[in-house]
Formats: sequence, C-alpha cells, structure tokens
Amino acid sequence: MTSEEWKTRITKVSAVSKLPEGDACLVWVYPADAEIGKRVELDGEELTIGRGSDVDITIDRDSVSRRHAKIVQTGNQYAVIDLGSTNGTYVNDEPVSERILQDGDLVKIGNAIYKFLSGGNVEAAYYEEIYKLTIFDGLTQAHNKRYFMEFIERELARANRTGRPLTLVMFDIDHFKVINDTHGHLTGDAILKDLCARIFTTVRKDELLARYGGEEFVVVLPEADREGGLEFAERIRVLVEAQPFTFEGDTIPVTISIGCATTASENVSVSQFIKEADDNLYTAKRGGRNKVVG
Repeated sequence: MTSEEWKTRITKVSAVSKLPEGDACLVWVYPADAEIGKRVELDGEELTIGRGSDVDITIDRDSVSRRHAKIVQTGNQYAVIDLGSTNGTYVNDEPVSERILQDGDLVKIGNAIYKFLSGGNVEAAYYEEIYKLTIFDGLTQAHNKRYFMEFIERELARANRTGRPLTLVMFDIDHFKVINDTHGHLTGDAILKDLCARIFTTVRKDELLARYGGEEFVVVLPEADREGGLEFAERIRVLVEAQPFTFEGDTIPVTISIGCATTASENVSVSQFIKEADDNLYTAKRGGRNKVVG
C-alpha cells in the first residue's frame, strides 16, 4: 500500500453552515479527536466509507477496512450497507449487513461513530448535537472531562462554603490494555460503554458520572461523607465484578480499582482534591487491584 493510501481524506465534510430543510447528514461523535463534530452531507449520491484512498469518506484507522461500508439513498430514505468489512458495520450497537437509517441512529464503522440526522430541521438537530459533544463522551454517554472540571469546581466551592461533605470517586478498569490487545479495541469500546450503563443505574440525578480519560472515570457525590462514598465505591466495584462482559461471542471478566477522596469546609483546591482520589486509586492498583481505597 502506498503512502497516499494511508492519508486521511474526508470529502463532503463542511464546517457549520446552513443546511436546506429536509437534507440529511452524518455527524462524527466518537472518538473525541480533531474530527469530532464534523459532518458529512448526504445529497443523494452513493458514498463509500473506508480506510483506502479510493473511497468518498476516508477513516484512517486500523479497525476500518479499505472499503468498509456505503451509504445509499433509497427513495426519500438512506441506508447503510456493509461491504464485507472485517470488523463489521453497526447501527445502534447491532451488526448489520444493510439497514435503513432512522433519525438519531448511531452508525459505527470500526471504532468510529457517526450520528445520522434527518428530517425537517437538520440544522437545529446539528447544533444540538454539537452542544452535546461539548459536555458528553460520544461513546459512553457519560459526561466528559471538560464538564466534570466545571461541575467539581462548583460543588467543591459549595462544600467549602457550607461545610457539607463532598466525595470524589475515581476508578479505572484493571488491565484494560491486556483486554484491548487480546480481544481488540472494538471489544474494549463495548466494555467501556456497558460498564457506564451499569454504573448509571446507581448514580442519582444530583450526582455525576464522567469519563476522565481512556478507561478512567469519576463519580462526584455531593453531600456524601467518607463512609457513604466508600459504600458507593464498593457497590460499583461489586456491580462490575459480578457479571462478565460479553461482545461478539467473547466473555471477558472485568474488575475495577477505586480511589476516593472526601472533603468538607477544608478549603481544598480542585487539583488537590483530584490528586487525593488519584493517589488512592493507584494505591488500590499497587495493592492488588479490584479494591477500594479512601
């Protein structure tokens, strides 16, 4: 393969501009890199997607086949068709050979995810999606690090002012690199998403689950004291360990290591607070993993 074939080339991708009513587009929502928020306008032409240089939309990632899938218009609808790709094409996490796309569908090509937008007000939907991308992680639907930093700063200032406790729970997946190396990054992505789905069931409306980076996550627990924070951490540790994760026929046992920090009217800074939780997380990992320290 020549060097030209490995270059990233995306055509029909535009910056924010006016879309005529009724047009459809794909919006890049994951991974959160330089492409995030870019859109591919669908204008009735057949568009091929892949890693090669002879396609309309090039995604330069190892998990994407040279000619991976195509988008075609059928009447007033659009369909995605897999082109015999190695890792498959998914719509809303279901493998498909061909599928008519509905407004809001998530189309996964390798480990890249597009959101399909259509209907009478694509422009408004596009701006709404761009806003979501500024506060949510496109894969797990947990809040992102940027939003977490804003949230923890507000909550810490409130705890310092009122004297009420605040607990930060920080955790990551044990030996996640081994999982990726053994089962592939698509499996790793599926585990990250399913893990968050499990933990969302334990997080209340006034609390926050966020992806801090890679396989590392945080939960902010306003008004939770040290004992309450440790109880929550142990609950999610057991929740993750209790049932293995499955993807494409693979069954993978997963555990997490957790560090906690609690404060109340101590005038601690955000960086000090995060560092305390992070230090406790690494103490848990050095102590054998799959445990809570706080």
